[in-house]
Amino acid sequence: MRTQEFSTSLGSSPLTVLLTPLAGQANGSVIVRSGDTTVLVTAVMAKIPREGGDFFPLTVDYEERGYAAGKILGSRFVKREARPSEEAILTARLIDRTIRPRFDLRMRNEVQVIATVLSFDGANDPDVPSLLGASLALSLSDIPWDGPVAGVRIGRKENAWIVNPSIAEREGGELDLMVSGTDAKINMVEGGANELPEDLMLEALAEAHAEIKKIIAFEAEIVAKNHPTKTAVPLAAVRGPLRDALVNNFSERIGDALWTQEKASRNERIAALKAEWVEFAKKEFPNASPQEISYNWEDEMDVVVHRRIIGENRRPDGRRPDELRPLSAEVQIVPRVHGTGLFIRGETQALSMITLGSPGDRLLIEGMEVSAKRRFMHHYNFPPFSTGETKPLRSPGRREIGHGALAERALRPLIPDAETFPYTIRIVSEILSSNGSSSMASVCGSTLALFDAGVPMKKPAAGIAMGLMMEQNEGNRKQETGNSEPNYVVLTDIQGPEDHYGDMDFKAAGTRDGITALQMDVKIDGVTIEMIAKTLAQAKRARIEILEVMQRAIPEPRPDLSPFAPRIAVVKIDPAKIGALIGPGGKIINGIIDQTGVDIAVEDDGTVFVTSVKAEGMAEALAMIKQITKEYKPGELLEGTVTRVFDFGAMVEVAPKTEGLIHISELAPWRVNAVEDVVNIGDRIPVMVRNIDDQGRLNFSLKSVPGRYSEEDIARGQEASRNAPPSYRPPHPRDDRRGPRPPRFRR
Repeated sequence: MRTQEFSTSLGSSPLTVLLTPLAGQANGSVIVRSGDTTVLVTAVMAKIPREGGDFFPLTVDYEERGYAAGKILGSRFVKREARPSEEAILTARLIDRTIRPRFDLRMRNEVQVIATVLSFDGANDPDVPSLLGASLALSLSDIPWDGPVAGVRIGRKENAWIVNPSIAEREGGELDLMVSGTDAKINMVEGGANELPEDLMLEALAEAHAEIKKIIAFEAEIVAKNHPTKTAVPLAAVRGPLRDALVNNFSERIGDALWTQEKASRNERIAALKAEWVEFAKKEFPNASPQEISYNWEDEMDVVVHRRIIGENRRPDGRRPDELRPLSAEVQIVPRVHGTGLFIRGETQALSMITLGSPGDRLLIEGMEVSAKRRFMHHYNFPPFSTGETKPLRSPGRREIGHGALAERALRPLIPDAETFPYTIRIVSEILSSNGSSSMASVCGSTLALFDAGVPMKKPAAGIAMGLMMEQNEGNRKQETGNSEPNYVVLTDIQGPEDHYGDMDFKAAGTRDGITALQMDVKIDGVTIEMIAKTLAQAKRARIEILEVMQRAIPEPRPDLSPFAPRIAVVKIDPAKIGALIGPGGKIINGIIDQTGVDIAVEDDGTVFVTSVKAEGMAEALAMIKQITKEYKPGELLEGTVTRVFDFGAMVEVAPKTEGLIHISELAPWRVNAVEDVVNIGDRIPVMVRNIDDQGRLNFSLKSVPGRYSEEDIARGQEASRNAPPSYRPPHPRDDRRGPRPPRFRR
């Protein structure tokens, strides 16, 4: 098999690209290795345009395979990959947001990029090689594409930058940031941080872009040696009589409709105006396709928004570029819920509700890259009524998963650790009304809910969505390139047309002291570090303003949990006692749960979490656990039930599955000829711990219990013992030095 191999390095890992005949029917295919992590990436374009589409149909899929990590994943009954994991969906979104701006959006031929992970070494994340593979597969194919692009991960630990950190190096770091772009601009950012200041975030972006330039040069070398030829595909026309008629008859009216403050009214005016345009175009230009009519409408909307905001400094709702919409924050909205927060910004409404659960409620994650338990979760719902639409209700889509993960990333550094607050925390943000920046509203609503629930958060967090309007070439979505800084406006708190037709969606969340989450994607060829610096500074001012409104609603976490929230008690036991607490097949621990109504979770280090809404159930369960796992000491007085009787003594159960032996010589202060003369099965008797042998087994004494026998009892017993016939007393069964036990007999 003829193979071309190209090698470089990224951080401390070798990076290898293999061009092979594999997947030869795809328009482009490439294999990328980072360490032993190996990814196959393919790119395919449909031969004819999609009929009836009014957008560029690009699909990016990231496929995890269990065999890549040597795992057999799936349920008990289905042992194959099914729905993509959240991690896979987030990686697919990351690649999509990087490569999409490099296509001509007038294309209607469907393009699909698939990254399949063939091998995973546990150290090198497949997302960076997958992005590199997507760029090369497109660049080496005949698909029209303005590449290459590249991505790199930047970490920070102990005040030092780490390029392409391993999965282990990312744990506990101050920053985990994915950055991608071209050799001139940055066009995608995704990451989380532990309150990283804005100046350090800019340093991280600069470090990342320096590495991106190296990878771009590496890609250019590969492309130059293979001389790909691009196919010409039909594009939606944006110039000519059709567009002139639109500009002359509708452009000014489009602006008036877009500059309607209330969203519902704006949508009605635009819909009516578009319907009028479609009828006009069909009548005056019968040869124009529906795609051309629709694309020109959308493109002119874009031009109008840019022209008015940049040229006239007019936002649709009359705000200044750095001005927020009206803000509102409330708590205790819904009864009985453990905590609620309602955050409103303009027409965007996020109602966040929190549920506190036991450690046993943690989410079990089992995937190709990770097997872990998650104790903090944020889920985001975007029902159709939030935009005044009717749609079928389905399981969460890529957008819902991405927005939920972004808000979760923003809050995670501020959640107390399990030692301080052992609860499992689940937040659900319901978007009741949407007009821009609902994911950042979820950060604000979730913070309010956490405070309302009494979760001792380290600090409050807020988020804001920033936008960008940049001068464009007429009829082209790509900006002018050159040395001069283009004319642009950074917008705070984008909504409606600013979001849809804007050139950048930049989400920043954090505290007063720094950034905890960042996400950026663009519709142009990218932005500079200087533009990002201005955006971060403007976002920080907005974030602090939002935090002030939130803290007026609730300044700090409540001192007590909701009366409807469960309480958790933490008990430490000897790890050697875990088996005794659980019992065979979970019999003991399940019995406690059934009897008391609590939830019990046991960690490997002997930490036991008991969760209960009812105080009496909690107390009963704790008493039972204490009894089962008790550390016994010689001389300790106990009470138990005789469960078994032997010739040499009796077994007494002092706690569930905890027994000890009373040797016949320890039953009474006289010679006992038969165990049944003193105790019988079912008797409830006091015992004293005589000793604990090397194997942890208990030996009891009945005769040593203070007050067990009176002087009269002792005298009668001794007299009876003297008059009884002599009998053989077998040796203690735990004295191994005496050899095998002899057969039982009586003289």
